[in-house]
Amino acid sequence: MTARGSASRFLTSVLHNGLGRYVQHLQRLSFSLSRDAPSSRGAREFVEREVADFARRNPGVVVYVDARPCSVPRIVAEYVNGAVREESVNCKSAEEIAALVRKLASQSGLDVIRIRKPFHTDSPSVQGQWHPFTNKPTAWGARRPREAREPAPARAPAP
Repeated sequence: MTARGSASRFLTSVLHNGLGRYVQHLQRLSFSLSRDAPSSRGAREFVEREVADFARRNPGVVVYVDARPCSVPRIVAEYVNGAVREESVNCKSAEEIAALVRKLASQSGLDVIRIRKPFHTDSPSVQGQWHPFTNKPTAWGARRPREAREPAPARAPAP
């Protein structure tokens, strides 16, 4: 937590994706639904129609379907970094569940928090960060090294 009251962190590459082969963050997706409860109708339709297509498109994700009597149908997403997200799909349609599953598959499992700076490095430069005034003189009458070597023009004496 910061003084602002919200969590923040520096920008990082999750699992160093982009530095080798791509690793999908979603590892396991578990559907828990009831066979005959009206609140599970959308989840049953999604499992019957679209879960096989999702599994084909995402071969790195293990999909479990647990059809047993339960009060609230839910989806549990487990990520490579150990994070677990549990989403209730009570009385949702198959299209809404498909959108939710796509969202879970594209996330990294980390909480969405404020990024402190849009850049970060593990080995910062000794010289500092460049800005437009890096090579400008710091005072109004300051001279650059080249100007210090050249003689100044003679001025007329004041009357």
